[in-house]
Amino acid sequence: MDKWEEIAARMQRLKIQDSDLIEKFILGSGSGGQKINKTSSCVYLKHIPTGIEVKCQSTRSRELNRLYARRDLCEKLEERIFKEKSNRQKAMEKTRRQKQRRSRRSKEKMLASKKIQSSKKELRRPPKEN
Repeated sequence: MDKWEEIAARMQRLKIQDSDLIEKFILGSGSGGQKINKTSSCVYLKHIPTGIEVKCQSTRSRELNRLYARRDLCEKLEERIFKEKSNRQKAMEKTRRQKQRRSRRSKEKMLASKKIQSSKKELRRPPKEN
């Protein structure tokens, strides 16, 4: 089963029809020089019944961007229907938590345990000769 068939099956499960979608190809933006600014490889999708809008410009290929835009639309619709977070959202929250600064109390606890560990290791060393 290729990618397009998978997306079509997923859209069918979510009851998304192509007639419910507005699809536009717009000029890309960002880094990439002249080529990205000249070609209309950025895909804009809007699902009319729900009002969900998706823009995709992850590759230089228009066809791949169409595929990725439909995939993103399905993910957003699934989030809305099933009230569960997508894998991408979970990953974003995980990195946010990892980057978050430790509280003062947890930092003190961590440093205290490191000091205890270092004192244990210090006792394992052979005695110094003078």
